[in-house]
Amino acid sequence: MAGRLNKKILCFIDEYGTAGTAPFHLGAVFVLASEAGRLDKRFSDLLEANANEIHAVNLSDGYLQGLLDRLRGEAALDRVVMLNQKFPTQEGDPPLLYAQAVVEAVKAGIKRFRPILGRDWVSNVDVITDVNQHNDHPVFEAELERAQRDDGRFRGVNRIVRLDSAASRLLQLADVVAYARKWIVAEDFNARGLRERFGIELL
Repeated sequence: MAGRLNKKILCFIDEYGTAGTAPFHLGAVFVLASEAGRLDKRFSDLLEANANEIHAVNLSDGYLQGLLDRLRGEAALDRVVMLNQKFPTQEGDPPLLYAQAVVEAVKAGIKRFRPILGRDWVSNVDVITDVNQHNDHPVFEAELERAQRDDGRFRGVNRIVRLDSAASRLLQLADVVAYARKWIVAEDFNARGLRERFGIELL
C-alpha cells in the first residue's frame, strides 16, 4: 500500500507568452514517473527522425494538431493530465508572477491527478520547468519555497528543477499544450473540442 501511495509524479511546465507584459499561458503535463519514459518515446516517435528541439510557435497549426491527434491515438493518455491555464496581465515583479502562476497550475494538475492515484492527498511530485529569465531568479525560488511550506496541495511538491527544454521531449510537449489555447482565440476549437480531441483541459 505504501509503495502505491508514494508513486512519484512528474509535472512538466512550459509557457506561451511572457509574465508581466501580457496575458500568458502555462502548459502542464502530469505523468507518473514510471510511465514518463514511455510517453516521451511515444511523442518522440511521432516526430521526424532528424527532429531537434521543437517549438510550437515555429510550427504550423495543422502540423501541431496532427501531432496531438496521433499522440492521442497511439499513447494511453488516461493516466496523463494535460492542462492549459491562462493568466492575465498583472502589475508586479515578473519572476514573482511567474512563480505564482506555476503554483496555481501545479495545484490544479495535482487535483486532477487524484483520481488516477485513487486518493485525496497527492505527494511526491517533482516539477520540471523550462529555463527562462523568470524562473532562474531568487524571487522565483523564494516564492516556490514558500508555497512548498504553506500552500495547500503545493506542499506535495518535493523538488522544482529547471531544465533546458532541448533535453526533454515532455517539456516540448508542454510547450505545445501551452500554445494550444491560440486555437481557441482563432476559433478553430472551443474548450470542449480541445479536451475531447486532444485531452487538453483549459483553466
